[in-house]
Amino acid sequence: MKASTSSSKPVKVRKDLANSPIREKGLELARAMLSTDLKAKYATNSVRVRPGDNVKLVRGEYAGVEGKIQKVFPQEGRITVEGVTREKIAGGTTPLRIHTSNVVVTGLNLDDKFRRKKLEGTA
Repeated sequence: MKASTSSSKPVKVRKDLANSPIREKGLELARAMLSTDLKAKYATNSVRVRPGDNVKLVRGEYAGVEGKIQKVFPQEGRITVEGVTREKIAGGTTPLRIHTSNVVVTGLNLDDKFRRKKLEGTA
């Protein structure tokens, strides 16, 4: 994300993020940390999440749950994970949206050739 200011003040950073264009928010907010073995393998700390990636929740009510990403909401920086649902008052369940900062990617969906090349450092 290209911020107008490079500040260490959280207020200014949040303000820049809120006022940045949608196309930049999606690129920055839809990233999650990689597990330690994937960090060593691909020499990067975080990756943009995609449906099909395996993640482990590390914070919140569902901490420790592992599952596959079903859907990504890039502008919100949230994802839905298989098996993480909430009961509705009227009955039934709904998928719970989880912020990407609360998950660790444990497995990558490498069906896309461009993504594979980019992670391996050949692109």
